[in-house]
Amino acid sequence: MQVGLIIVGDEILSGKRRDSHLAKFIELLSERGMQLAWAQYLGDDRELLTARLRQAFESGQLVVSCGGIGATPDDHTRQAAAAALDRPLALHPEARELIWQRIQQMAAEQGKTVTADEPDSVRRFEMGVFPEGAGIIPNPYNKIPGFFVGHVHFVPGFPVMAHPMMAWVLDRYPQLHRAVGLTERSLIVQGAMEASLTPLMEAVESGFPGIKVFSLPSVDHPQWGRCIELGVKGDAEKMQAAYDALKQGVIQFGATISTEMVR
Repeated sequence: MQVGLIIVGDEILSGKRRDSHLAKFIELLSERGMQLAWAQYLGDDRELLTARLRQAFESGQLVVSCGGIGATPDDHTRQAAAAALDRPLALHPEARELIWQRIQQMAAEQGKTVTADEPDSVRRFEMGVFPEGAGIIPNPYNKIPGFFVGHVHFVPGFPVMAHPMMAWVLDRYPQLHRAVGLTERSLIVQGAMEASLTPLMEAVESGFPGIKVFSLPSVDHPQWGRCIELGVKGDAEKMQAAYDALKQGVIQFGATISTEMVR
């Protein structure tokens, strides 16, 4: 099962806010021996969100979507998810109870009393309106939950809430956790063009299924100048043989290996 990440918000695309979800999600995946297959940034456009979420639901992939699940006019993710599923929106009873607990807690902190039918309470309950049949994702920060349908999960845009909720989502899939994580080894190669090394890269990938070869050329590396970081990544237990083959190929080609790296 591939893992994907969708990050929603005009404020990310405009540069008003800097995204921290991608790096954190990669970190959470790595802790579980998992890897991100793709990520996508989307604006607050309901039609665009609906189309992209429909693809996510149909894919069968594990997808996490961050942002846009609030109840203000610029939040469209809950509505887009319902449209993508062709399901009505409904107030989730457990979500309502969690939101009501939060409303009462906030009122008590301010020394006020509150009722469930007053306008502010009713508006806050909107945050628990999810596509019919959704499950909820607990929010340890303020109890306002996210939700999921199938393998597609929705969390808020606030990192302090979203990141522990992402971890909860990944822990729903212990069968995807790996005791032996993914790793990579690489060489800094000088004196060769990337195109000239392509046949070697293809041969290593062909000879070691499950291993990916990567090439990162640089024309002005601060330490090595013009060079290529050439490496392999994949299962740690398969890594050594593939790396040895790559290194030997570079030596036979006649290029210079300036250093070796392990990540």
